[in-house]
Amino acid sequence: MNNLVRSTLLVVVAAFTITACETTDAYTGEKKVNNASKGAGIGALAGAVLGAATGDNSKDRRKRALIGAGVGALTGAGVGAYMDKQEAKLRAQLQGTGVSVTRAGNDLILNMPGNITFKTASADLNSNFFRVLDSVSLVLKEYDKTLIDVEGHTDSDGSDTYNQQLSLERANSVGTYLNSRGVNGQRIVTFGAGEARPIASNSSSTGKQQNRRVELKLQPITEG
Repeated sequence: MNNLVRSTLLVVVAAFTITACETTDAYTGEKKVNNASKGAGIGALAGAVLGAATGDNSKDRRKRALIGAGVGALTGAGVGAYMDKQEAKLRAQLQGTGVSVTRAGNDLILNMPGNITFKTASADLNSNFFRVLDSVSLVLKEYDKTLIDVEGHTDSDGSDTYNQQLSLERANSVGTYLNSRGVNGQRIVTFGAGEARPIASNSSSTGKQQNRRVELKLQPITEG
């Protein structure tokens, strides 16, 4: 894993799909799982932990599990077309929110700056950011043939150990919230990269602000 610490927090087994324990969200009108159900689903960790421990490729494991569960895989020209549609929907939903959408081949990267997502030195999501993540969740549920890597990053202030832990906790906060809004937990893995992957210089306050972020990397589920 190099200096990248993986948290296989969000692996949810199909057996935890619950109908009797759902409530309706007043904002979106969507069904959501209540707290008791969330606790049951997030607790299903053994398979992913075993995969990481034995060196099996986590991405391939997720793909196989999701294909086996009936999600299906994208093939040929359908891959690019599918990601085009998802990209357009995300850009429309996130316009003016401070979250950027970047395309890299057939992958999509959502950059969530820490200054709008979290309070300083905290992994608690800002309350005014919940609706943004709700919008993201709606798109992720509609376009379910993608894997979701949630990566936390920090600037260089503070110790390596502190930054590593904070970045992981922030990634977990975003990943857990997405899962609570109905995004299939088998698609999600969270990481903490600490200060190891800056996208700007840490010599200025502007650069540090850019480095304090959580990124969602969306990758199409394909066979092979």
